[in-house]
Amino acid sequence: MRHRAAPCVVYFVPMRNLSAWIDTRDRVLVMGILNVTPDSFYNDSRFVNPSQAVERALQMQADGADIIDVGGESSRPGSDPVSTQTEIDRVLPVVAGIHSRSDVYISIDTTKADVAHEALTAGATIVNDISAFRFDREMAAVVAQHDAYAALMHMKGTPKTMQDAPEYDDVVAEVGSFLRERKRVAEAAGVRRDRLFLDPGIGFGKRLSDNLELIVRLGEIAALGSPVVIGVSRKSFLGHLLTVEADQRLEGTIAANAIAVANGADIIRVHDVREGRRTADVAFRLRRSDR
Repeated sequence: MRHRAAPCVVYFVPMRNLSAWIDTRDRVLVMGILNVTPDSFYNDSRFVNPSQAVERALQMQADGADIIDVGGESSRPGSDPVSTQTEIDRVLPVVAGIHSRSDVYISIDTTKADVAHEALTAGATIVNDISAFRFDREMAAVVAQHDAYAALMHMKGTPKTMQDAPEYDDVVAEVGSFLRERKRVAEAAGVRRDRLFLDPGIGFGKRLSDNLELIVRLGEIAALGSPVVIGVSRKSFLGHLLTVEADQRLEGTIAANAIAVANGADIIRVHDVREGRRTADVAFRLRRSDR
């Protein structure tokens, strides 16, 4: 039986049950990015030492994160996959360490069912699958078995190939159709409808114009009925717009997240949690009809 150590410090006040939040959508959730890989695209997001990764997670919670998204395999454009065991070895001590010291929601960023199962057993409650259950046919069954939440993301190809000349006639319509179909697959496998989040996959097999169009027309993705996750943090499309490297893209990230929230994003995935929390709170208040 897992043992949850009593925390000696009160960090960020936890949100109530995720299911209750889905019913109300009365705030935007902030998902903090915690990469336990040596090769993620943004250097400052890499924490390969488990104890340092756990401390980083606790700091993100204190800064306002509702969810900590732990990833053990880079999905940057052109990246190669790692073995299942390598990924488990990277993420499991971190997931277990966070769970033992905090009640923050933990997401496991993986496309592998075995990794998801181990992480969910160790305390994660969300699977963030950039393949939308396509890369591992057992993933949907694992999510259903654990009655977990899952974020289904749109991507063309694989991280290795996704930026090889992607093309769309109508990117929003095509992404929406894909996500609608993946919802059906997940539900047919036993995943509850109220456990599903949708992510249009900014930067995953998209041109600059596609990324901008998805953010501007995000309401069409929100109209599919599930909470919408958006991940724009420090991505290359901001670098193309601003002509700066990843470490200089914070302001662009804030601007893109504010527009995304105004257009219907329910969860923003960010490297910079404190700035993301403030951005989300102001943008959400501005979009509400009862402001």
